[in-house]
Amino acid sequence: MGRRPLLLFLSPWLLLLLLLVHGVSSLQFTRDDFPDGFVFGAGTAAYQYEGAAAEDGRRPSIWDTYTHSGRHPEDGTGDVASDGYHKYKEDVKLMGQIGLEAYRFTISWSRLIPTGRGAVNPKGLQFYNSMINELVKAGIQIHVVLYHMDLPQSLQDEYGGWISPKFVEDFAAYAGACFREFGDRVAHWTTVLEPNAMAQACYDVGILPPNRCSYPSGSSNCTPGDSTVEPYLFMHHALLAHASAVKLYREKYQVAQKGIIGINIYSMWFYPFTNSAEDIGATERTKQFIYGWILNPLVFGDYPEAMKKAAGSRLPFFSSYESELVKNAFDFIGLNHYTSVYTSNNDNTVKAPLQDLTADIATLFRDTKNDTPSPEFVPGTLVDPLGLEHALEYIRENYGNLPIYIQENAPAYIVSGVNFKVKKYDFYLTFGPEFLLALHQKPLWRYVELLEKTGKDQGGNARFRCRFSNQVIHGSYSRVKAHLLKIGTIGVATCKKVTVDILGQLEDEMAKAEAISARNLPNNIPLPTESIPFNVATMWDVGGDSYDLFDGGADFPRHAELSLDEPNIERVLKDLRAFDI
Repeated sequence: MGRRPLLLFLSPWLLLLLLLVHGVSSLQFTRDDFPDGFVFGAGTAAYQYEGAAAEDGRRPSIWDTYTHSGRHPEDGTGDVASDGYHKYKEDVKLMGQIGLEAYRFTISWSRLIPTGRGAVNPKGLQFYNSMINELVKAGIQIHVVLYHMDLPQSLQDEYGGWISPKFVEDFAAYAGACFREFGDRVAHWTTVLEPNAMAQACYDVGILPPNRCSYPSGSSNCTPGDSTVEPYLFMHHALLAHASAVKLYREKYQVAQKGIIGINIYSMWFYPFTNSAEDIGATERTKQFIYGWILNPLVFGDYPEAMKKAAGSRLPFFSSYESELVKNAFDFIGLNHYTSVYTSNNDNTVKAPLQDLTADIATLFRDTKNDTPSPEFVPGTLVDPLGLEHALEYIRENYGNLPIYIQENAPAYIVSGVNFKVKKYDFYLTFGPEFLLALHQKPLWRYVELLEKTGKDQGGNARFRCRFSNQVIHGSYSRVKAHLLKIGTIGVATCKKVTVDILGQLEDEMAKAEAISARNLPNNIPLPTESIPFNVATMWDVGGDSYDLFDGGADFPRHAELSLDEPNIERVLKDLRAFDI
């Protein structure tokens, strides 16, 4: 068989992964296991990839300030990073050689518009235009993220950055410059990466730029902030900035450029630690803070009731105009999903000297049932292939059949030290079969529209409108199926608009789903512990039998020039080309 693409896209789901494969003859997956439209891809972040921090007019960002503050000596700087600013052409060539179909990168606001507003930097514009043109020539689909933790420091100094309402207008103007300059070649836009994670990490516990928190919350090395309100202000303005960018794109650019725009969510799955009502309630409350914080405003125009109850007056509110602005302000929702945790109710938060985001969630987290509980929802190390499926089902049941792009997905590993080896068997993990089943098992969701969620905390019932007859169905997927397939179920009226031909089509879809469910899928699919790290060259172990990954900070040098070990690189490429999907 010939060489096939190694990156996946799917509508309504997108899997954006780099699969590094060794010993591929043991795999049973073929291209037929994946729906048409899947694309395999990889991604980088500007600060961790570009380097050239002070070249050609780029000005400092809050990430530069954070890494140069001296408070976090264990973290490298992005001064050199992977030197992608100078070596992007050879990186694009490598992407083509290993068969990537898509590449997601972030734009450095500080490089394109160094002071945060005003004129575009010609050198920054030249760099991104050149890189985009190289990707176009290579036939690689381009995905652009507008923001990933690198706000121009000048805006942080001027008015506090994200926690000020002034930020919304500046972000929309920056987004507009990107649409104007790059939109003729970029058709996939993500406004903000993982804002729900940034709210806690950047403004509650202060472990990421701009490193803000207040006593007794968070890190002892943080800069003075207010953990009681700043996480909520950050997210509120993030949603308004996102929606403003979407409005601008739809009104001025989308028709001509024919692209799509969305936002990204940091996704985890949460299991109750026990079957007690308290732990089940805490689990549902956590899901509303993680998913509902973003999805509830985007789908319904307001924050979840659980958040209003927990945060009270500290949670900003949407005006009627803002509510309409954010509602439906997306063409897709991106998910970054890595792990799952066990959750239990935390009664001690009512005794806390101040109520911050962590206290409002009022939940303790464990990677396993034997772990010491933690109040912070930081990435864990539990490898849980079913977690992604549960997350997709939760979103569907609570917010409807949204177009979801899975932009990052892999097992979570927390690694200390500079250099570690990952043997080839570590890649053979159990994400594949469960994910494929989640794609196929419930195909009838696309024929109904979610009206409202009506179930209790742990329930999944909702009101749906049939897209054929406009009839309202109250229940879960089983009732949707009974309605559309004309199955006689008490309390469910069958769809009178489903003709014999339509019924045959629906039954064919269900039969395919059942066949896939019954199939003896393999237990393993190779997935990487990281996507394309700071440069593709670092993915290979020169002269060895395993892949080399690095956790040495953004300044860690390139592993080796490819010319130093061409035979080993060619061996790896041969394995990749042999992976028949």
